Amino acid sequence: MAGRFDLPEPDAFTRTYWDAAAEGRLLIRRCRACGRAHHYPREFCPHCWSEDVAWEPASGRATLYTWSVVHRNDLPPFAERTPYVAAVVDLAEGPRMMTEVVGAAESPAGEPPAGELSAGAELEVAFREGIPVFRIVRSAIGG
Repeated sequence: MAGRFDLPEPDAFTRTYWDAAAEGRLLIRRCRACGRAHHYPREFCPHCWSEDVAWEPASGRATLYTWSVVHRNDLPPFAERTPYVAAVVDLAEGPRMMTEVVGAAESPAGEPPAGELSAGAELEVAFREGIPVFRIVRSAIGG
């Protein structure tokens, strides 16, 4: 994908992750030695250094840890996406993940209005061009 700076180039190790994402599934790695999950995918456990780690499906649920609304990014294709919400989320399985919060219907640019974001907001995974992003979970009442 020459010229696309926003899409990954899978290698032999990460291909499993990116193939799952292309199918709308989020994977994480879990250590069989200490039992802890981690993300981004690594061939070893960053907690106990064991190499006995395996892929597992993630629930796709997360909470918002922190975020920043990006109003300027000169790199293509990000310039066309501004403003967007760069975020760090806590996956339900434990790991933190860098991502983007997307999908508020009220916003012409697709990013949630500042008043809608708050630390601890419930999120769910969505996928854009095979990349995991997150959107705010709307409650059945008032959302």
